[in-house]
Amino acid sequence: MTAPTSPDPPAAATTEDALLGGHVQLRQPADGYRVAIDPILLAAAVPAHPGETILDVGAGVGAAALCLAHRVPGCQVTGIEVQPALAALAHENAALNGLSKAVRFVAGDITAPPANLKPVAFDHVMTNPPYLRAADSRIPPSSTKAIATVEQDIDLASWLSICVRGTKPPGTVTVIHRADRLDDVVQALSASCGALIVYPLWPKAGADAKRLIVRATVGRETPLRLSAGLILHQETGTYTPAAQTILRDAAALDL
Repeated sequence: MTAPTSPDPPAAATTEDALLGGHVQLRQPADGYRVAIDPILLAAAVPAHPGETILDVGAGVGAAALCLAHRVPGCQVTGIEVQPALAALAHENAALNGLSKAVRFVAGDITAPPANLKPVAFDHVMTNPPYLRAADSRIPPSSTKAIATVEQDIDLASWLSICVRGTKPPGTVTVIHRADRLDDVVQALSASCGALIVYPLWPKAGADAKRLIVRATVGRETPLRLSAGLILHQETGTYTPAAQTILRDAAALDL
């Protein structure tokens, strides 16, 4: 995955923000792509246990990896991120949260992973891929945001195929993506996985889902299941109690 040719200005400013009700501190660029709730929900959907290894593909500044390590003490999370500046921030964030022994980050391209990306196969892989097709999108002026949101040299099917190959059976691949790309996600994962669970994220009761989580099990052949999903907001705009347990209390998502 190659970065756009127009670089961001050097020495970009950062902010320090809080996730999971203040339990995870996060330094991130002040401009460009900013962490929202997607990586928190993604981490909550991974069925990891202490002692297991997890790969975060497209780790950014480490939000999903840190949330998962906070929720599951004893697991080992490795993140790979193509943008060195973000990988460096992720490394800082691991130290900031006292999680350097549980979480590490590697700067590199998933199409040609660096030699220090070990183990070769992980118990689980999670990913929040770029969600826009390059042909259908206007490239954002910020290269950081462009790489995070728009497919570059690798399309979604190839991205997910790499995730599957990095998972040892019967491990899981967990993806958060736009609802209008569901066909692409299911098609890509169904080639090598089964027991797919589609988990819609409803903005509020009665509204169409804009995001969804899909979890697949490598080497399984059981049918796809459509879950009831999660309603994120009440009519007032505040988070529902169920969403708050995930976003603020670090509970696991029961897919």
